[in-house]
Amino acid sequence: MTRIHSRSGELGPAALDDDRVVDQSLRPLRFDEYVGQERVKENLQLMVIAARSRGEALDHLLFHGPPGLGKTSLAHLIAREMGVNIRTTSGPMIERAGDLAAILTSLEPHDVFFIDEVHRLNRLIEEVLYPAMEDFKLDLVIGHGPGASISKIPLQPFTLIAATTRAGLLSAPLRNRFGNDFRLEFYTEAELERILARSARILSVRLEADGAAEIARRARGTPRIANRLLRRVRDFAEVRADGVIRLAVARDALKLLDVDDIGLEPMDRTLLLTIIDKFDGGPVGIDTLAASIGEERDTLEDVYEPYLLQVGFLQRTPKGRVATSSARRHLGREPRKGPQGGLF
Repeated sequence: MTRIHSRSGELGPAALDDDRVVDQSLRPLRFDEYVGQERVKENLQLMVIAARSRGEALDHLLFHGPPGLGKTSLAHLIAREMGVNIRTTSGPMIERAGDLAAILTSLEPHDVFFIDEVHRLNRLIEEVLYPAMEDFKLDLVIGHGPGASISKIPLQPFTLIAATTRAGLLSAPLRNRFGNDFRLEFYTEAELERILARSARILSVRLEADGAAEIARRARGTPRIANRLLRRVRDFAEVRADGVIRLAVARDALKLLDVDDIGLEPMDRTLLLTIIDKFDGGPVGIDTLAASIGEERDTLEDVYEPYLLQVGFLQRTPKGRVATSSARRHLGREPRKGPQGGLF
């Protein structure tokens, strides 16, 4: 079989802003360039080598975890290492069974089909996807009513890679059809410094070690945020300094961006202060909280809460969200006194 590699085919809106274009240029091209997630990376390397040696498609893969940790980068890297094409889309973009059929029938042997935000896939579309994943066949209903018939369309063996920030919202039948399920974790500061050093070389940015450490410390354990902050600090360094990102330059730039010492941004502080000041520290329901700060519930749960939970500033309880005493101290609020005089 001839293995083919080409540029990925993006499905959906073609317009990309500058940051997304830069993000794509910073993606690792080989496993040895991919920093962090060592357990996941080691498993994937073994699977890719084994699949290539057998001349088979890779097993279907599910990546889950907070946004910005490298799920999309891994999908592109796997396709490159397998020497095949990758087609990408997201759950909400597949509205009809015909949309899915058009993608699946265009795949060549062993190609990668990547679905981001797979938890937002329509349940009817899932039903069409099951036989495609298991038997590489597409069952399509032709016609309506008593005269309807099922047409079975054979597919080339392919690999479905799905990514989600909300693994709990996946239906059990869909989740069980993935051969492997990997959770991506937040990165250490040392790992982020390595990522920043590589990104700085690609972007031709002069980044000193202490400047990289300062950006990494405030990047919330997330490579996407680290690279975004690097680009903004680069702008500051070029306009208000000599173009070199040192510790003092990084601090001044991040202060201007309103990113505090541990990476909290304005919306993080707004969320916590709303719980503390308006709801006496909580508990407060997520829908009430979202309405109070004018943000979508999904955005709070997917973007802001994972890091606040990680640093111990927020608790999820059966009654709602609670701001911890650590959050109160960080934001300059007095810890709340309990009924027995204790602080919490």
